Amino acid sequence: MTADVVPLPRKQPTLDPMLALTASGMNSVNSVILERMQSEIPLIPRLAGHLISGGGKRLRPMLTLAGAELVGYQGTRHHKLAAAVEFIHTATLLHDDVVDGSELRRGKAAANIIFGNPATVLVGDFLFSRAFELMTEDGSLRVLKILSNASAVIAEGEVSQLTAQRQIETSEERYLHIIGAKTAALFAAASQISAVVAECGEEHERALEDFGRNLGVAFQLVDDAIDYDSDAASMGKDQGDDFREGKMTLPVILAHARGNEEERKFWKDAILGHRSADEDLAEAIRLIEKHNALADTRERARHFAQRAIDAISIFPDSKARSAMAEAAQFAVARGY
Repeated sequence: MTADVVPLPRKQPTLDPMLALTASGMNSVNSVILERMQSEIPLIPRLAGHLISGGGKRLRPMLTLAGAELVGYQGTRHHKLAAAVEFIHTATLLHDDVVDGSELRRGKAAANIIFGNPATVLVGDFLFSRAFELMTEDGSLRVLKILSNASAVIAEGEVSQLTAQRQIETSEERYLHIIGAKTAALFAAASQISAVVAECGEEHERALEDFGRNLGVAFQLVDDAIDYDSDAASMGKDQGDDFREGKMTLPVILAHARGNEEERKFWKDAILGHRSADEDLAEAIRLIEKHNALADTRERARHFAQRAIDAISIFPDSKARSAMAEAAQFAVARGY
């Protein structure tokens, strides 16, 4: 007796399992965030709250909570540390928007547009300080070393990206190094510290760090694709921000490398800031699509997402492992 095998349709990956897994812990994390962003200076909680309450995915602190679930940690130390991770992330966003002159963040006016550059930078500094307070309260020198090193690496990555700006010769290797620092370092640290507080062995700690790092690279690759994706770029940011700022992201690097002489001249002029009108952005998108640069960028993202999933295969099958794997798949499939 035989029967045809009909494959089940593959559902679109979501963050729902991760949200369900970390819901209780995130309530505690959000309480810490709300408490520690307060100040006697009213502008500080107003400005910080503008971004913190702005609808971000909170993926980085969720990684700390999910990692703790994965390794069976029963304590509560990771709640404050997850809040510290979110403060570090928020501080870097505030500083980034000033550096980039961004007008939108998460679909609404960026803090620097509303409150001005000086206040935005200083409140970012305040949040960094709060993060380090939370780290020192935890008392683990190992945790402090991991998160403080990540903060330094993020800053180095941002400076490296700044020096690569409007440099058409930027290579894919350098681009991956930049996003590994400016984005993936905090993903890695957020994941790794859950193994540290649970006093896991080196193998499990390294597995969680690898998961976060590869997830972070995949996440940033998709972010950079979204900037040129006409179907997705309206989701919380201005389409073409990276293009107008002369950022050498992977879609541009691939399209430039695959282009003919005329196309390469266009890219050189555009990245130098001489071609930044709406019609120039439309031409950039056309060339990127012509050379399959978006598809290949997302394909590279899938590769890193799979590496993230493979990294946690050493842990027994569980709801936590399944939720983290689906979060990696979501990072690639998302359109926002």
